[in-house]
Amino acid sequence: MAQPIPKTSKQWSVVHQNGFDGLHYSEQPIPELGDSQVLVKSMSVSCSTKPINYRDIIIPRGEYPWSVKQDVVPGSDGAGIVLAVGKDVTRFQAGDKVVTMLNQLHLSGPVTSQSTKQGLGGSVDGTLRSIGAFNEQGLVAMPENLSYVEAATLTCAGLTAWNALFGLPSKQVTAGQWVLTQGTGGVSIFALQFAKAVGAKVIATTSSREKVKFLENLGADHVLNYKENPDWGSLAKTLAGGEGVDLVVEVAGPTTMAQSVASVKLDGTISVIGFVGGEGKNVPSLLDTWLSLFTARGLWVGSRAQMEDMCRAITANPAKLRPVVDSKIFTLDQVREAYEYLASGRNLGKVCIKID
Repeated sequence: MAQPIPKTSKQWSVVHQNGFDGLHYSEQPIPELGDSQVLVKSMSVSCSTKPINYRDIIIPRGEYPWSVKQDVVPGSDGAGIVLAVGKDVTRFQAGDKVVTMLNQLHLSGPVTSQSTKQGLGGSVDGTLRSIGAFNEQGLVAMPENLSYVEAATLTCAGLTAWNALFGLPSKQVTAGQWVLTQGTGGVSIFALQFAKAVGAKVIATTSSREKVKFLENLGADHVLNYKENPDWGSLAKTLAGGEGVDLVVEVAGPTTMAQSVASVKLDGTISVIGFVGGEGKNVPSLLDTWLSLFTARGLWVGSRAQMEDMCRAITANPAKLRPVVDSKIFTLDQVREAYEYLASGRNLGKVCIKID
């Protein structure tokens, strides 16, 4: 049965980029629905864990290196239910459960300059609102075996990890290979889960003794404390049979890149995703790709086709691929608190916002 459509939507906007006090909460009229748009009632938004949705907290800080729409509604990830569709919409109908895409027009194949200009929560209005209108091309069907909260984690962290492991056709991770993940942020956790699901072996890093058991419970074959083992790259190479790991999911950036290079095997791959570790010294150069014969690949999330593949895999393997959500769930009016909690690094799994 079709749900009634409210007249207004509660939402956040970024009114200035000088800190979290630039986040403004208000009630606004429901936007007029375009012919190719879908009106979605948000049920959950993933405020994201580091690294990829780190963008969610650096946008109001003014640290985002790309363009931001004035007074943009923030938020990249979201899951909800369709309330209405425009007259030209063919992919969805009222009552369907959907998940948002970050790059609304990246449908398949390589990313283009045009698709990068359609990023939710940056260049176009995002998900931190109770009701929003989205391009029908920028939504995918939600896996039925997930809750709205769990599904909201897939947009950025899930898809980025999927792309990191399987985005290069000639270098997709397979059973028996070694994958190195960093920390307990959203991308790293998903990468660990996806790697184990296809039979790969995983070396995970952390700076916390308390998080070692958490990573082991997720299936990590080895967990290295990088504070206790500053030369963890060489140790990882030894653990991977002395040849090195096949793939590194590099999320921290300059502070860890040298160790990532030390860990990777000849003709291995480093998927470069983020920079949450901040700036560092002695960062490897492009020449290192020749000296150590590895492929360095930068990536931004992924395409809709990849996300649909990922959702099918999650539907087929719910026991192994259920998203990890932090135990602390926030409400829409608590977005500032959620951002501060995320920035503190205390979370284990995705930080999510439940919208009633």
